[in-house]
Amino acid sequence: MQKLSLSVALLVLVSGAFAQTAKKPVPTKKPAPVAPLKNGTDSLSYAIGVNVATYFKKQGVEHLNYAVLDKACADVFGDKPLTITDEQAVMTIQQRMQEFMAQKSNAVKEEGKKFLAENKKRPGVVELPDGLQYEVIRKGMGPHPVDSSVVKVNYTGYLLSGKKFDASADHGGPATFPLYRVIKGWTEGVKLMTVGSSYKLYVPSDLGYGDRGAGNDIPGGATLIFEIELLEIVPPVTQVPPPTPADTSTKKTQP
Repeated sequence: MQKLSLSVALLVLVSGAFAQTAKKPVPTKKPAPVAPLKNGTDSLSYAIGVNVATYFKKQGVEHLNYAVLDKACADVFGDKPLTITDEQAVMTIQQRMQEFMAQKSNAVKEEGKKFLAENKKRPGVVELPDGLQYEVIRKGMGPHPVDSSVVKVNYTGYLLSGKKFDASADHGGPATFPLYRVIKGWTEGVKLMTVGSSYKLYVPSDLGYGDRGAGNDIPGGATLIFEIELLEIVPPVTQVPPPTPADTSTKKTQP
């Protein structure tokens, strides 16, 4: 049963990843009838098929050879010799997933390039040498932050589709963070702002989250749009030393 263990572990790993990210689909029409599930084995078999297939479809797999897939399952559960080893199976999946992710990322990246090429033609949009674009919504009169600054901001982030993926309001109000801990596009863009300003940043993927994306909402290669209001440059915290004996001895007594 040595060969079975890694294959089952892979299924469990895939099932776990899917369970964390999957959302219930909203049915748009009456589902097609399926073969009846007569017992617990039928139910488990179908559930594993739905779970694994849905996960890999989300990763970019468009089709499989179902006869070969069925044979692989039969070989593993029947303790028969496998055409490839467990290690080769894992390597094949990893390699193909990387290829599928690269294809998806490249398509999203191309969409971003086309958007930025047109966006920079609009009046008021400025493009910097590294590809970052910004638009001044309101100009403030305060100072500029620097790389080491801690800033307080209101922000909303959008994909090119217009879908909001994050906002400071979703976390209870203005956000405070050091500029050196955010994506490059943010660090560069916010440093252009003065306190009291509102800017719109258009961040290409190489200044954002790159080919890997972030979480479930930001795909790899995504160009991002941020609306940012710079509220404050937070002063560094300084500790006031306690008074010395000389200080206390010179205080006047109240009448």
